[in-house]
Amino acid sequence: MRDGLVAIIKQQEDMDVVAEIGDGRQAVEQWKLHRPDVTLMDLQMPALDGVNAIYQIRAADPNARIIILTTFDGDEDIYRGMRAGAKSYLLKDAHREELFQCIRSVHAGNTFIPAAVAAKLAERLPVEELTPRELEVLRLLAAGKPNKLIGADLAITEVTVKSHVQSLFRKLNVLSRTEAIAVANRRGLLRV
Repeated sequence: MRDGLVAIIKQQEDMDVVAEIGDGRQAVEQWKLHRPDVTLMDLQMPALDGVNAIYQIRAADPNARIIILTTFDGDEDIYRGMRAGAKSYLLKDAHREELFQCIRSVHAGNTFIPAAVAAKLAERLPVEELTPRELEVLRLLAAGKPNKLIGADLAITEVTVKSHVQSLFRKLNVLSRTEAIAVANRRGLLRV
C-alpha cells in the first residue's frame, strides 16, 4: 500500500515524498529530521500508534499538518485522531483525487473532513466519554462475563458493576448488553 501511495504522490508536480516509515516511533524521529509540509499517518503501527505519534509531533510543533490515512473508520478512532491534532481523516479507499485535494487543502492550512467522516464525528461528539472503569466493564461484558465475575475481576461489588453497566447503557444510548457491544464495536471502543 505504501509503495503505491508513494508512486502516485510522486507523479504530482507539486508534491514529493521525503520519507516513508512503517513504525510510529520512527515516524516521529523522521518527522523531526525532515519537517515535512504535510504528513500522512496511519493509526495502527508498531512501536507507537498513530494517535500518540501525532501527539508527539504536535508537541514538537503545534502547527504540524497531519492527515490520518487509515482503514479504521470507527467513531472513536476518528475522534481520537482529530482530538490529537490531525487536520484530516481519510480512509485508505479514498479516490486519489480526493487524497490530492486533501493534501493540498491541509498544506494550505485548512482542515479537510470528508462528508462521511464529518457525519461520524457529529454522531460521536455529543456522546459522553466513557470512564476508564466503564471501558474495563465494557470489555469484560464483551468477553461474555456476568456481573458477578466482572465484579470479581475488578475487585468491586456486583452492585457497583450494575451501576457501571447502567451508565454505559445511558452513555451509549442502548438498552441491552448485546446492543452495547455492537455500538462499542462500531465506534472502535473494543479494539485490542
